Amino acid sequence: MNRWLTHRWPAPHWPSVRGRGRTDAGALLLTACVIAVVALLAGAVPALLRAAADDAVQDTVRRAGNESHVLVHADWERDAGPTGGRLRISRLADDVDDFRARATYTLGPDLDAALLPSIAVVNSPILRITDGNLPRTVQLTYLADDLGGPDVTWIAGSAPGPTIPERSIEIPYHGPPWPVQVGLSEADAAALQVGPGDRIPAEDDHGRDKDIRISGIYRPADSADPAWRLAPALLRPVPGADGPGTTRVAALLSRESLPDARLAFDQDQLRRTVHFAPAPDALTWGATATLASQVVKLKASSGSSAARDGSLKWESQLDTVLRDARTQISAAFTQAAVLLAAVLTATVLVLLLAADLLVRRRTPALSAARQRGAALPDLGAELIIESTVVSLSAAAVGLALAHTTAPGASWTWTIPVVLAGAVAGPTFGTLAAARASRDRHQPANPAARRWILTTGRLRRAAVEAAVLIAAVAAVGTLHQRGLLPDASHGDTGELTGDLVLPISAVALGALAGALVVLRLLPVGLRIALRQALRSRRPLAVFGAARAATAARALPLLVLVSATALASFALVVGATITRGLDDGAWHTTGADARLDIGSDVQDATPALAERIAAAPGIEQVVAAQVTDSAPLFTESTLFTPRLVIVDAAAFGRLLATTPLPDAPALSQLTAPGPDPAGVPALVRSSTGDLHTGTRLQLSRDNGPTIRLTAVGTAPPVGGAGDVVIVDAAALAEAGLPAVPNTIWVTGPGTAQAVSNSDVPANIVLRTDVLQAQRAAPLTAGTLRLAWTTAAVLLALGLLGLTLAAAAGAQERWQTLTRLRTLGLRPRDARWVAAGELLPPVVVAAVCGPLLGALLAHLTLGPLELQLLTGQAADPATVLPWWLLGLTGVALVAAATAVVPVEAALRRHDRLSEVLRAGE
Repeated sequence: MNRWLTHRWPAPHWPSVRGRGRTDAGALLLTACVIAVVALLAGAVPALLRAAADDAVQDTVRRAGNESHVLVHADWERDAGPTGGRLRISRLADDVDDFRARATYTLGPDLDAALLPSIAVVNSPILRITDGNLPRTVQLTYLADDLGGPDVTWIAGSAPGPTIPERSIEIPYHGPPWPVQVGLSEADAAALQVGPGDRIPAEDDHGRDKDIRISGIYRPADSADPAWRLAPALLRPVPGADGPGTTRVAALLSRESLPDARLAFDQDQLRRTVHFAPAPDALTWGATATLASQVVKLKASSGSSAARDGSLKWESQLDTVLRDARTQISAAFTQAAVLLAAVLTATVLVLLLAADLLVRRRTPALSAARQRGAALPDLGAELIIESTVVSLSAAAVGLALAHTTAPGASWTWTIPVVLAGAVAGPTFGTLAAARASRDRHQPANPAARRWILTTGRLRRAAVEAAVLIAAVAAVGTLHQRGLLPDASHGDTGELTGDLVLPISAVALGALAGALVVLRLLPVGLRIALRQALRSRRPLAVFGAARAATAARALPLLVLVSATALASFALVVGATITRGLDDGAWHTTGADARLDIGSDVQDATPALAERIAAAPGIEQVVAAQVTDSAPLFTESTLFTPRLVIVDAAAFGRLLATTPLPDAPALSQLTAPGPDPAGVPALVRSSTGDLHTGTRLQLSRDNGPTIRLTAVGTAPPVGGAGDVVIVDAAALAEAGLPAVPNTIWVTGPGTAQAVSNSDVPANIVLRTDVLQAQRAAPLTAGTLRLAWTTAAVLLALGLLGLTLAAAAGAQERWQTLTRLRTLGLRPRDARWVAAGELLPPVVVAAVCGPLLGALLAHLTLGPLELQLLTGQAADPATVLPWWLLGLTGVALVAAATAVVPVEAALRRHDRLSEVLRAGE
């Protein structure tokens, strides 16, 4: 009991706290600035990434277009009449409205808030127009939304009405074609050369005629109305909608003519569908998981496709689109976490170095206080109070600035920095005060001295081994597990326990590499000192001796780690930049790609010749590109991107672009191993198709063509499955090519393709590259990589300055004593440079090399291809000039330290240094 009564709470001496704070205000202010700047970065980055994640989700949904729509189908109720015929149900439009309302109610509140108001579409089968020689088709369409449908102005005739005035009538199943009134747009009517009162001669797939009567010609009040996007043929003819060379027009049904359209077709031929388009501005990253799961539940609750009842049958790719967006966002979050971990690691090391400098300056005062009777708990409490106030105040300022920059700033990432700033100084100060008052003497027994020395070495080896083991484990976990969060954790964006180790792989690797360099540096310095002792240059001896005796572990750790991590960030930025450029090349295949419409493909050769004759054009290659071409292997259907092209011209095109060359193209013009098969290059995403594989290309109006794989095809437009065939060889086999794609290269490409008079979809590589760079996540990650590199380089330079300041007093005391022996001031500066430069040069050389090694080991699992848009991991790019500039900046800063120190100490008196006690 008495022992517990002797314990007391620490009693800080407040005048001492204030006095030390005023004396070392500069060092404390420096520490506060470092904490504030890093807190600003660490607090703003997560908030900015969350905002970029919301933008990325919205951008992904917009790019997906109709693929992100939620569709629901339902069969009509049977219209069988009492006498065995079919009833005309006049309330059919009301049934469609009820169908829309039922589908909207089933969505639930979350999905309903994220989707635009529903639009119901009723489509007839595609009918073939029998009038004229051109292959044209027509489809009857009814549109309905909350306002009844898109507004139109009838410029001729009137809106479609009922065929008969009776509201209900029964007709026989196999009677004559039931007439139905429709409306046509101006463009469709002009294309068909018809007007009000005319009929559209059409028949279905079974050759049965349809009685389609035109009641009027309309003009849309707003052609940008979302309803028109679901049936663009209602505004104008759509070429190629039903196959190459075809043109589709659409006829508009009204509420009054919809019942007649039901009778004009068989029971199940008129399909009704409700479309829910997502509202991109209402989508956020945090809600995507919930929305995706609800879409999956809707699809799981769908009625059977074989059921002929009114059950809802849901169809959507929105969950896949949102899942892909979340995968990209999760990758960006973890990539940012890797860079932030690098910044925090370097910051903690710099704060340790700043605390060491501060304690070195305070050691005489702390020793005096201890000798006057101050207790260690009291001194520790005083130092903790001071460092805590400084750290928390600086972090609060940084977070306030971060909140101003990005509302919703996160404080989680600032915890390591605040802890380091609050704990490092008190810990070092308390140890320094304890050592000053310790009465432990050096043992006279040599064995005891060796035991103490061995114990210290073992402790250091244990710490280094722990860091090395952690680094190896982190890199191994990164390769085995990757950085994408586990779906079982909900993918909330917060770091989970299984992600901490792989995210720390780069930082731990830099620390481990710095420890290896720290182990090797004394060996190199001893060798340099031995060589200097053999020379006749005393300055080299003095410099090497000072470098060998004054080298400390912490400064070298800071320099090597900061330089290595800055180099890693530079490699990440350069790799993303090059990956974006390569992704744009793979997307377009050239400086520009022209996708020719199916209705004007006959003009493709002439267009290619005109573009080739334009100034500034280097290569022009025309090809027929068919997606999902029907090819068969021995047992399965293979639907690759089929490219029919002049193999020699395509090879020359690849040779003049950064795209990988394809030497195997030369084999397409030579006879294949199978005389009856056309040589082909094949690329399979699964790797199942190899050289020698035989394929069969099916055709609608002719026998199949046999193909034989003779090599691996180069990637074309990012497709995973590609088959390339020479146009001449395929023409000899009976299938002439109809080019629909033109690739163009050269400095005058943009001007040449813009002057094209043939309708085509022009894709410029520069536009693709700009769109990729402007993507929210890509732009944010790229800016973070460059910012991280700059901050780490600044931390490295600050660490160099602190290290030089920590040893400045001892260094210049020694040099001043040497001056009393005849050393000139200029020679003293050379000796000081000899002391400072070796570790700096080692860091300048080893840091970038270590950063490049870390990039080689870790860039693969970082999933950078999700940002660059490439099919595979981007190749690691080492910007040697930037890495070299990093090392040069360190050496230049170290060189500048010496004259600055000499200028500050030029007024020091030699008598003060030679006094007793110095």
